[in-house]
Amino acid sequence: MPLIIPANSLTGGYEVDNSLRFEDGDTAYLSKSSSGSTGAGKTFTLSLWVKRGELGREQYLVHARSADSQGNFARLEFDSGDGLRFRGYSTTYFDTSRLFRDTSAWYHLVLAVDTDTSGDSNSVKIYVNGVQETAFDSSTNPSTDDDLILGSNRNHFIGTSNYVGGTGALYNGYMAEIHLVDGQKLDASSFGEFDEDSGIWKPIAYTGTYGTNGFYLDFENSGSLGADVSGNGNNFTVNNLTSIDQTTDTPTNNFATMNPLDNYYAGSTFSEGNLKIVSGTSPYSSNTATFGLSSGKWYYEFKYLARGGTEDLWHVGIKSTQDTSNSQMLGHFANDYGYRAYNGNVRNNNTDITYGNTFAVNDIIGVYIDLDNSKLYFAKNGTIQNSGTGISITAVASTPLGVYLPAISWNDGSTTGTCSLNFGNPEFSITSGNSDANGYGNFEYAVPSGYYALCTKNLAEFG
Repeated sequence: MPLIIPANSLTGGYEVDNSLRFEDGDTAYLSKSSSGSTGAGKTFTLSLWVKRGELGREQYLVHARSADSQGNFARLEFDSGDGLRFRGYSTTYFDTSRLFRDTSAWYHLVLAVDTDTSGDSNSVKIYVNGVQETAFDSSTNPSTDDDLILGSNRNHFIGTSNYVGGTGALYNGYMAEIHLVDGQKLDASSFGEFDEDSGIWKPIAYTGTYGTNGFYLDFENSGSLGADVSGNGNNFTVNNLTSIDQTTDTPTNNFATMNPLDNYYAGSTFSEGNLKIVSGTSPYSSNTATFGLSSGKWYYEFKYLARGGTEDLWHVGIKSTQDTSNSQMLGHFANDYGYRAYNGNVRNNNTDITYGNTFAVNDIIGVYIDLDNSKLYFAKNGTIQNSGTGISITAVASTPLGVYLPAISWNDGSTTGTCSLNFGNPEFSITSGNSDANGYGNFEYAVPSGYYALCTKNLAEFG
């Protein structure tokens, strides 16, 4: 069970309000047709922030191609080994040696290109979190005056390739703050800086110009997610993305998700930015969230979406023990606690504690984690269970991991269950809308007084 220490835990300064969540299963992407304006992709800068949802598969971030040709293209992508690659039809300009496998944090990527300079060995540069990458498995310098398509007036796509005849290598995860600057080769300092106190790389406001073909997507208009706010009007068409895909999980306030790296025994399927889970066919073992909690009071919601059989077999709660087999349901260990759908009990140390009501498809379970007083509470559809009497839990400092992680398990090997987790950044539509006392999160039910959404701004204050 990887223990995640979340990044981007900064307050103050420039704030990014929204990101866009891409789900490959929805064929979600943005597209912009040739504008008909002048300009070629010889000099440009692409800056974007990404938080990955899926690993081990080729995924395209930004792709550009000629209007009538599949062979003339360039794109920035993650390769199937999780390296970062920039390539054209017949040339790989770079493929990083370093791999990018952290699904809990945001990466800032800056691609800077200028092929006008003869003999420049640095005509193509890539920066990650403010630092230029210099170690590559392969790299090729473009020829002088090569047109690399990006930054030109040709077709551009975000989250796919969209070759003639269909889409390809769809992206799965979050993107924010996408700048494309036409006619300038800029470094990462135009878009970010290191925080003086923490050393964390953080966004800053870009104050320069964009050129004719440039654009800036901030995803702040839920009714027009492809709107270019650079002033150029180079708007993108939205394909299979809706207002629910506009999120507040951003580089300046990173929210917890479920952790696909902690899936060895469970074998679950993750989607919708790692917030929707379909259980695997290995019985009992748990999936956990990306944030480990060591103090404070925290709230999250679990929505029961579907079941494959006739029994309600979800457990929802917290855990602080590493699973060692696929026969350890949530609540198997002394420091794990799982509220059971089918009988309403809380499972702990492989024993049931009489607690509350059963729950089933369409029910929402609120989980209140009080680490200051070592208590755990559950609510069903907004009603706290057990008359508000909580479950006493092991003090977090005495647990095996030294933190508690939000956790779930489906306890059957022959059927599957489906659920959605909401740590304040839901992938499902909220009918009411409730935030915590700091104004963070979007929940179906009221956040209990003194409890907070699982995001880095709250962790920086209370965690």
